[in-house]
Amino acid sequence: MDKNFYITTPIYYPSGKPHMGHAYSSIIADIFARFKRIEGYNVLFLTGTDEHGQKIQKEAEKNNKNPKQFCDEISETFRSLTKILNLTNDDFIRTTEQRHYKSVNEIWNRLIKSGDIYLDKYSGWYSVSDEAYYDEDEIIEKNGKKVSLSSGSQVEWVEEESYFFKLSAFQNKLLDHYKKNKDFILPQSRRNEVISFVKKGLKDLSISRTSFSWGIPVPDNKKHIIYVWLDALTNYLSALNFPNTNDIKYKSFWPANIHIIGKDILRFHAIFWPAFLIAAKLPLPKKVFGHGWILSDEKKMSKSLGNILDPIDIVNNYGIDQLRYYLVKEVSLGNDGSVSMENLKNCINNDLANNYGNLCQRVFSFIKKNCNSKIPKSKSLTTNDKKLIDNIKNNVQTLIGLINKQNLNEYIKMVVNFSFEANKYFNDSEPWKFKDKDPDRMNSILYTIVEQIKNISILLSPIIPISTKKVLNTINISDKDILIENIKKDNLLDNSKKLKDLDILFKKIENDN
Repeated sequence: MDKNFYITTPIYYPSGKPHMGHAYSSIIADIFARFKRIEGYNVLFLTGTDEHGQKIQKEAEKNNKNPKQFCDEISETFRSLTKILNLTNDDFIRTTEQRHYKSVNEIWNRLIKSGDIYLDKYSGWYSVSDEAYYDEDEIIEKNGKKVSLSSGSQVEWVEEESYFFKLSAFQNKLLDHYKKNKDFILPQSRRNEVISFVKKGLKDLSISRTSFSWGIPVPDNKKHIIYVWLDALTNYLSALNFPNTNDIKYKSFWPANIHIIGKDILRFHAIFWPAFLIAAKLPLPKKVFGHGWILSDEKKMSKSLGNILDPIDIVNNYGIDQLRYYLVKEVSLGNDGSVSMENLKNCINNDLANNYGNLCQRVFSFIKKNCNSKIPKSKSLTTNDKKLIDNIKNNVQTLIGLINKQNLNEYIKMVVNFSFEANKYFNDSEPWKFKDKDPDRMNSILYTIVEQIKNISILLSPIIPISTKKVLNTINISDKDILIENIKKDNLLDNSKKLKDLDILFKKIENDN
């Protein structure tokens, strides 16, 4: 079985500050990357910044900086965001790097060679903000200005010489690929959306611009700059040292297992990207997953509404594990999800502090007080004890299946449920009652509950890695043993070592009112 796994986030456009949408895409990808690692896969997790185009050039001019200097500064804020969000990305690609230029030039030359690029004149509606072209039926007039129906960004009429990619020639090839690969675009709603768009008919795509200079020049015609989306999408190959297709990275990791993206860039990833790759005679990625938007109290975040939630502020005030957990628990992956500070506080209190955190604290305190800080050995387990432990063990394959289908919500629901059951088991079993009259029974209860804490912590480790590491460290489980396969092993708990100290994992948040 192929044990390599390649996952990517979109590369972020560094024309402004990182926001909750950036944080969400990155956290989701990181959770999948971490899970595949503990499942025993060799993972490559890529993120980065998309630094070319007219929008960047304009922003740089506004700030009296040259575009490269402007990108260096803003890209750095995205790189530092990877640390703040506790991401385990293996690489951070920038489209201003030499390795990326090489890849883009190769793709361009392949498309020329295949006869899929021609020179003509472009005229149509273009949004600088979205770096996208729109058809007449995708535009409305608002306050005397033409804007894109989907994004609300202003569009302007553009006429210039342009290279075109024969996208129209790929309609049937794309539909055929979607038909044969049911999971190529997920969730289902996004797949349906793309198929109906392609069935309407595809127009050839303008893939160069002459009205600005910040980007990768077209080989053999330097007055043209390669369209930012042909440039940006190639990043997924640049990180694998393409065009060297004999490189170990390329051979091990292409095609990508999954591109995690926001739904607003679905068309580029599910239509343009596969068409470019087919033309370049390269394998297509296995899956494109388009998640929804993050809303603030049911409304799309915008500066004018003043409802932008800053992920960095939330991390500073509540903690990164808390934000990671809340986003995957509250937002149904694939749909738009509303986040609110009220719900965040409730989630931290109910799920993390009262449930998982409280369980660990109570059990470890009891063992320290009554068992000389050592996990007791169990002489015999009752049906009830076994039932609790087996409930997780028997569901491991189901849980792996949920992750492979990107069903994070169902996954987290199941794991939280195991934690609730463990709390109930501990309360109902009342080990304190057996200390004097039946110490063997007390020991069996404690062994069972610690085994369950170990397994729940392994399952939660991709989501709340800092907290679970503390818990597993307390019971002397080393980082290298945090593996899915160790859920089925009963011999990991070391009865000879004392428990380490554990501080309060999640502080309860008092409501302001």
